[in-house]
Amino acid sequence: MSTRAAFALLLLALTACRAEPQAPRVFPAAGRDVAPIVGDSYSTEDARDRVGEAEEVMRLAGVARGMSVADVGAGEGYYTIRLAPLVGPRGRVLAEDIVDETRDRLAQRVERENLDNVAVRLGRPADPLLPPGSFDRIFLVHVYHEVSEPYEFMWHLRDGLKPDGLVIVVDADRPVKRHGMPPRELSCELAALGLQLVQSQRLTGSDAYFMSFRIASPRPAPQSIRPCPA
Repeated sequence: MSTRAAFALLLLALTACRAEPQAPRVFPAAGRDVAPIVGDSYSTEDARDRVGEAEEVMRLAGVARGMSVADVGAGEGYYTIRLAPLVGPRGRVLAEDIVDETRDRLAQRVERENLDNVAVRLGRPADPLLPPGSFDRIFLVHVYHEVSEPYEFMWHLRDGLKPDGLVIVVDADRPVKRHGMPPRELSCELAALGLQLVQSQRLTGSDAYFMSFRIASPRPAPQSIRPCPA
């Protein structure tokens, strides 16, 4: 084959690639800012313990012995290692993160601390890969504002709840660009997925808030999700 003929075939192939239509988007886009992932640690554990953050959140969430809970976006495991003794040996904690290295470090920590009731899993940015109908509580702590595909992510996540389970969101009441999530926007996005607000409360000594949600209606078809106004 001549050089000119080979070049013509290459151009034809490139043109064909460019002409391939993109797969249609099934879920709505975020339609708002999404904060970048800046690390696997929200704050120092000592600083968070001094204000009693975890104790307050777990009390408001009604975590009890024997429950199955998921810590989604677990990072270094601040909540994971505090949830484990609270649910007890007959309870279960699933710690999930989307970064391989973070997941590996957390798995090592769980092993060091002999947390036999904790499993560590790698999820996907748009799907935490939770087993269906498995959890009494699913925690999203200082992570929701970093979710790049919130409608798709929460569509999958709510499937992990037991019928009477709750999604627990802790975030800061400030703009997404400043690593927060305004509560009204959060409620709107979760309502679009059939999740209803149960409780909302400002946490002691910070600009963070606690919100819990329950399943209020069947999970909508992805194409029928009505995104919140920008």
